[in-house]
Amino acid sequence: MLIKQLASALLPLCLLAAAGHAVARNPVILVSIDGFRADYLERGVSPTLNQLAAGGVRAEAMRPSFPSVTFPNHYTLVTGLRPDHHGLVDNTMLDPAIPGERFTLSNNAAVADRRWWDQAEPVWVTAERNGLRSATMFWPGSEAAIHGVRPSVAPRFDGKLPANDRVDRLLSWLDGPPDALPGFMTLYLDDVDHAGHTHGPDDEHTTQAVAHVDQALARLMQGLASRHLNPNLVIVSDHGMAPLSRARVIRMDALAPENSYRVTASGPYASFDAVPGQEAALDAALLRAHEHMQCWHKADIPARFVYGSNPRVPQYLGLGEPGWALVFNERGAARVKGGGHGYDNMAPEMRAMFIASGPAFKPGVVLPAFDNVDVYPLLMRLLELAPLPSDGEITPLLPALQQQ
Repeated sequence: MLIKQLASALLPLCLLAAAGHAVARNPVILVSIDGFRADYLERGVSPTLNQLAAGGVRAEAMRPSFPSVTFPNHYTLVTGLRPDHHGLVDNTMLDPAIPGERFTLSNNAAVADRRWWDQAEPVWVTAERNGLRSATMFWPGSEAAIHGVRPSVAPRFDGKLPANDRVDRLLSWLDGPPDALPGFMTLYLDDVDHAGHTHGPDDEHTTQAVAHVDQALARLMQGLASRHLNPNLVIVSDHGMAPLSRARVIRMDALAPENSYRVTASGPYASFDAVPGQEAALDAALLRAHEHMQCWHKADIPARFVYGSNPRVPQYLGLGEPGWALVFNERGAARVKGGGHGYDNMAPEMRAMFIASGPAFKPGVVLPAFDNVDVYPLLMRLLELAPLPSDGEITPLLPALQQQ
């Protein structure tokens, strides 16, 4: 019913062409539902998403890039590059070229520092350079002047802003004069990820979070219909979620010699460097067979992960089996609960969601699983912009497009 109401209210956005502005095409709205595992669509609490999927395009699943965590995969979605190639190799990073600074999600100064982001160019930078206004209702990278360019509208991230308020603010940006309307917009919703981390993917709280976000998307669709806008919607997630348990913990500090390493990240995977002079001891302790974990020197990480060439990747990577956590102290072990992600990007638990709907898409198409690097060339096709070289290909998504 919601899709029919929207269709009946839509007017071609080409009516705005008289304004002579670059936004005289159907706007593109990229929506991310953080931590929305592909199979959450089967829980029976997401009628809006399921209607959009039935009336448009969905993928059986979308494979995230490694590591399957938030910032790296959000930047992959808007650049088409693997994390090893775009530079956001983790949610927590060190860079030899930026000494004395540590990138973390909570470090506002680092998040807004273009040096961490300038190894790639996201969609909104290319759009702005081509006269197409962009507006981001939160997206990793949008707070930095990447290559000296920011979106026309890009509020600083506010994790306390409810989903409905985020939707309303995005819709308000569509109420300006026709020649000032954004042509590319993003919307980021994180309720599902928070619930998955706190309670686990199989918990009722996570199912309720799926329902809550779906209601926010219903609000978005109703708001678009009332404004007679005909957008191309691309709805994605960045990764899935696996259940964690304190019974599935690997104590890295019990394996590696004391004071032989410096940790950058821990959890589903661990990244760390050797203390100078301790490389041989660390190699002997970790670069051998372990139950529920594999560990590599960065140069030996399997090629299929496309990970390890960037200077920001630490010397060593340990990767747990889905559901296992790698920690370096008792405090880390005590924090293991609920759910986590960052595992092998091919693991079923890490599968992300993809739905697309709008005038550019055929109805009722189900695509085989594809890699999330392919979203970028799709976005550029929808925006009628030339894509930059990337790791993605438009080919897997061509069957979904009205005009190929």
